[in-house]
Amino acid sequence: MLILSMSCCIASAQDRQQTLPEVVVTGTGTRHLLKDVPVQTEVISKKVLESYGGKSLEEILGGLTASFSFNEGDMGSQMQLNGLGNNYILILVDGKRLHGDNGGENDLGLIDPHNVERIEIVKGAQSALYGSDAIAGVINIITKKHTESGIYLENTTRYGSYNDIRQHNGVALKFNKLSSYTNFQLQHTDGWQNTPDEYTEGTIIHDSKNKTVNQYTNWQVSQRLSYDFNKMLSVYAEGWVYGKLISRPQDGKYPSCDVYTYNLMYRNASVSGGGQWKLNKTDYITMDIDWNKHAYFYKYTDTTLEDGYDPNGQFTNYFPYFAGQKNLQSDQQRTLGTLKGVFYLPAENTLSVGGEFRYDWLNAPMRVLNGKASDWTGSVYAQDEFNLLRWLNITAGLRLNQNKAFGFKATPKLSTMIALGDVRVRLGWSQGFKTPTPKELKYRYLRHMGSKTYYYMGNENLDAQTSNYWSAGAEYRNQKLSFSVTGYLNKLANMITLVNIPVGEIPPGSTEYWGDGSGEIIPRMYKNTEDAKTYGVDVNASYQLTPELTLGGNYSYLDTDAHVYNEKHNRLDQVTIDGMAHHKWNAYLTWNHKFTDKYKLNAGIYGKGSSTRYYQNDGNGKPHQIWRITTTHDFTRPGKETSYKVEAGIDNIFNYVDRTPHDYHLGTTSAGTTFYATFSVKFNTGKRIKHITTKKDSYDED
Repeated sequence: MLILSMSCCIASAQDRQQTLPEVVVTGTGTRHLLKDVPVQTEVISKKVLESYGGKSLEEILGGLTASFSFNEGDMGSQMQLNGLGNNYILILVDGKRLHGDNGGENDLGLIDPHNVERIEIVKGAQSALYGSDAIAGVINIITKKHTESGIYLENTTRYGSYNDIRQHNGVALKFNKLSSYTNFQLQHTDGWQNTPDEYTEGTIIHDSKNKTVNQYTNWQVSQRLSYDFNKMLSVYAEGWVYGKLISRPQDGKYPSCDVYTYNLMYRNASVSGGGQWKLNKTDYITMDIDWNKHAYFYKYTDTTLEDGYDPNGQFTNYFPYFAGQKNLQSDQQRTLGTLKGVFYLPAENTLSVGGEFRYDWLNAPMRVLNGKASDWTGSVYAQDEFNLLRWLNITAGLRLNQNKAFGFKATPKLSTMIALGDVRVRLGWSQGFKTPTPKELKYRYLRHMGSKTYYYMGNENLDAQTSNYWSAGAEYRNQKLSFSVTGYLNKLANMITLVNIPVGEIPPGSTEYWGDGSGEIIPRMYKNTEDAKTYGVDVNASYQLTPELTLGGNYSYLDTDAHVYNEKHNRLDQVTIDGMAHHKWNAYLTWNHKFTDKYKLNAGIYGKGSSTRYYQNDGNGKPHQIWRITTTHDFTRPGKETSYKVEAGIDNIFNYVDRTPHDYHLGTTSAGTTFYATFSVKFNTGKRIKHITTKKDSYDED
């Protein structure tokens, strides 16, 4: 069962004037009205996305849902959902898995925020449709579907402080049965430095060149083609390429901490295809297959002696790389095939059945024992939505998983919704299953941070992780008020986490990855904790003061408890789940008004805050709160082919800056008060195709 968060409240309060009610699909894979979905689902709607004006997925999720936490980092989005990190969060784009760092941070820069229609969030392993990676929950990013006939052109340009540029261009073509959409996005920032202070060599230096957020540029080009043979059969093919370059300080006084001789370069790609076959007006079968590549390199800016192999194939710590050369750190590729059928049966039953096969391949010459690793998982599932009575829905599912190294596991799911007038009561229980990734099993790498060297190690003796998730919640809605409260408990067995280990526990054969051993060495290894649990309560409220003015907010309380066996002292040690904060909240006040047929204004003030975030090493993140003001000016004229929109806003209006020295954890990476402005223009020669959604409509996010 999910915790209904602010985004759901916003969707219900601000979107009431829309002709069609909100329809969601992620929790069950079938269409339901938001208020009647059996598996509770949060929604950040199109209207909310446009009002908030977020520049990235991290900013959108962190600003609109109290359950999320983010830290910007070079390696990707350091995300946490209800106490569990990236490893346990499944990110979907139109129902398909986003491919990123295998067992680490996902790069949400792969998703163009200006091409997002809405976001649906399901917490916990509540759906049988999703397997590995979904123990904490599922985020489904649903992109815009351009159903306009003829030609559709769009351009959005955003500029903000620190030379922050966000560019989006789209071209949609639809002629008879053939549709095409081409999308380009560019994201750039010069980065910023909140403090020149850095802890190194046992002291604080006050003139470090390291930035809080480094300069980066990323771009993506994507293409999608679809063809409708007839009303019953359609197919599609799509692909994209993506590149990113992160620039690091190249000069400074302290080579041990604030000078880098390489930048980080990413090269990603994806190709996929599939289709849908409608058996009748309600039942259908879908099939998808896709291949993804995620690779990153060191791109050297000066001569560097690095770990490598000499011409004879022997490992050396002093292999030379020269300016302009690049060195592959990790190439992760995945092939995934899925098959799904949805059947509406008599007696108010909706049956979903399907299967998937996933193959992962990792090539990391300097970071994996023997250089390469692979893994595969196959699964089948069945889920039945049974409306036993008009006021009672029971959804039950079972997923059967088979992994290359860890064998067979069955994971059942069960949820219940009781409808009592304007009140919905939802209860849920589900089991999750997640095998260790190749990275967690075999990775070896060093991370130098000032005078410290962290030595990260995989562990081939890891066990698979399992979870039990319980939740109970009540929701009340009428025309003006929306209120919900939900409690949850997520218990994990054999949870995998990085923990500090004594130097004496470093496995034999790892010394070649040790480097020169200078400075303080802190070995960290992936290990199964004996037990771990996260539990909490979410409270959410939204009230429509007038037809134009809405007030709301949400609060999330979280606690965690984990234990790991200490072999040296023969005892269980309590450990912190890194990044956990007991209290997080969001609040908002929005106002919209139509002045004339030529001008509409939407204005809002949004706030978010967090208590102390706890970490095992390098200090805790400070408590903080951030407020922002947004405005949207819509100059669209009815019946015109061209529309214009201007957005402008101020983030962090009270100029809070976390000036914790580098190498310690931050509560927020905000640069202080910043400004942004966005200009959008759209040109449409066609006529939008209308479609009325009913409960029995088939669902195909593609």
